[in-house]
This record gives sequence, structure tokens and C-alpha cells, in this order.
Amino acid sequence: MAMAYPAVLSVVQTEWHLSSTAAGSISSAYQIGTAVALVFVSALADYLDPRLVFRVSAGLTAVVSLLIPVLAQGHVSALLLFGAAAVAVAGIYTPGIMLLAERFEPARRGWAVGWFLAASSMGYVLALLIGGAVVARAGWRSALFALALGPLLCFVLSLVLFHREGARGQGPRPPRRLSFDADLSGNKPAQLMILGYVFHSWELLGMWAWTPAFVAAALAVHGTSAAQAAGFGASLSALFHVMGIVASAVGGALSDRWGRTAVIAGMMLVSSACSFSFGWMLGGPLLLLVLVGSLYGFSALGDSSVYSTGITETVKPERLGAALAIRSLLGFGAGAISPLVFGRVLDVYGGQSASAAGWGWAFGVLGAGGVLGLLSMLWLRTLPESRRLAGGKR
Repeated sequence: MAMAYPAVLSVVQTEWHLSSTAAGSISSAYQIGTAVALVFVSALADYLDPRLVFRVSAGLTAVVSLLIPVLAQGHVSALLLFGAAAVAVAGIYTPGIMLLAERFEPARRGWAVGWFLAASSMGYVLALLIGGAVVARAGWRSALFALALGPLLCFVLSLVLFHREGARGQGPRPPRRLSFDADLSGNKPAQLMILGYVFHSWELLGMWAWTPAFVAAALAVHGTSAAQAAGFGASLSALFHVMGIVASAVGGALSDRWGRTAVIAGMMLVSSACSFSFGWMLGGPLLLLVLVGSLYGFSALGDSSVYSTGITETVKPERLGAALAIRSLLGFGAGAISPLVFGRVLDVYGGQSASAAGWGWAFGVLGAGGVLGLLSMLWLRTLPESRRLAGGKR
């Protein structure tokens, strides 16, 4: 459901008479809900079987997703409903990474986590494609109903897959002590890995929240009607997420070969350059916008799996859930603020009718996060402890 709101943002913003700041606050509510919920479900996954946490969260996500198109009536109700969806879906992300960390040794862990996040990106692509197609023909409520089928399918698959694991004799691991202590004191590599992830999230989640609306605005500049621009904007944004699918898998695999910090630094260098240039292309050729947007989608997501893998290599296995909880709280917290700041900058320049300067400065705010994330990784590379990453490849 992470892409459900961006897919319909430009339509509901007009229907609900929202300022860009208010529109961005709904994306922020989703990220805040995710950040807060991940603190608890991640620590809980250290204590309970991650499979159980995964199944329960998948079921709750399906229920809330089906309720959103029925109950959403405006700004406040959308804030609450998308926030609730974020709380529900939070229990899928961390347990999934923990199960992969248990199953794959470090030499192949980047590849495994990369494909896990690539599958998430495929969900984003389908959400934008389906949401964009339906919203242009049948309205935003029908689009959200169609997208709710994804979480429902996830819940069904979790029941089937984890039942099969139990049938093969892979029972749940022994429960551990419930604790929020991630044992990060004095662990500089883990601290810098988390800090880099915070800046990564600032850039990535802000970009995800506003790119469909930006592409719709660019299409409107070229004479496309509002409803068609919303649909085409979501569909074109889906192409950027297709690049993210490739990036997640490629980035994870390359980090196994070349090192975690090397791949992260390279991705953040490119994504920062895209952030500082993308918004200025509002009235430019659509082909250029698509090419840069595709590179933006690739580089902004290409290091996500590497951050997740790096955390598993810098903290104790028994405290992995708590460490991921802190990382998620700070990362998604930053990702909750960035769409709001983006919208505020856009409002200064006229909101939905902002010029290229407005969109350019708004995306530039995201680029600042990319630069700070790059500096965090360069700092980490200077530490001798970074040799623990990727079997000594940093």
C-alpha cells in the first residue's frame, strides 16, 4: 500500500482541496506510522517467531487496505487510515529481513536481501501501473480497491508458505528476551550504517511520495488533462520503480563482490545528482524526464538492500530486531518529514501550479540527504571495523 496514495495524490488533492503541505502530510502520516510500529514489531520479532509476526501483520494490512477506499473522505480521515495501514504493514518488512539473515550466510546475504527488496519494488510498480490505469478510468476509490487485492494476496501466500515450512520440520526458533536494547553503544560501524540509512530514507521516501505528482504536473505542462495526467504520471513513475527492481537485485549482488560501502557511496552520488536536477526538468522534453527519472529510480533504491545487509553484519544476531527497529524508526521518521518539507517548499512557489524553480528546489531538499548519506559512508570506509562488512570487502 506504500504506493497507493502517491498513485492517486494529484486527484485527491484537487477533490479534497488540499494544499501541497497537507497533501504531503498524508504521505508523512504513512511514514510516521511505519517508523513507530517498526520499533515494536522489530523488537517483538526478536522475542517471537518472525513468521508469526509476518502472518498477523499481513492479515491486518489486508483488512485496513480494504477499508481505506470506503472510509477515506478527506484530509483527517486519510491521515488516520494511511497511518493505520503503515502500522499494519510494518510487521512484514523487518521479519522478512530477519528470516533471510538466518537462512543465508554473509557471502550471499546481499544477493538474498536484494531480491527481497526487488520483490517489494515489483509491488510498487504494479501498484502504480494498476492504480494509474484504474484512476484514469474509474476514479480513485476504485483504484484503491484494486490495490487492496495485493495485501490480501500477501496474507494468503504467507499462510501457505509458512505452513509448508512447518510441515518440513522447520519449527519456530526458541523465544528470546523481549528488549529494545540494540547494543549500539560504541559500535561506530553500526551507528554510521544507521545514519546513512536515515539520509537515504529522507531522499528515497520523499522522491517516492512526490514523483507521480511531479510527472503529472510535467504532463499537464505539455497539455494533458488533469485526470489523464494523474493516470499517466503514475504509469510513468512505475517505470522508475522497474529500475528500482533491477537496482535492488544488482546492488545487493555487487555489494557481495565489491563491498557494502563502495556500492552505497556510488549509488548515493548518482541519486544526489538526480535530486538536484530532476525538478528543473518540469517543462523539458518528456524523453529526458523519463531517462533521468529511470536513473533516479535505479540509484535511489539501489543501496536499500545494501544498508539492510550491512546492519546484519555490524550488530549481534540476538539484537538484530532491536537494531532494525532503531534504524527503521530514524529512517522512516526522516522519510515522514521529507514529503512534508517538500510540500512546504512547493507551496512557497505556488503549490500544484509551481514553476520548474519550485519543483527544482523541492527536489533539491531531498538531494541534501543524499549528500549527507554519501559522507556517512565515506567516513565508515575509513574505520578499520569496516573490514567486517562483506567478508572484508567493506
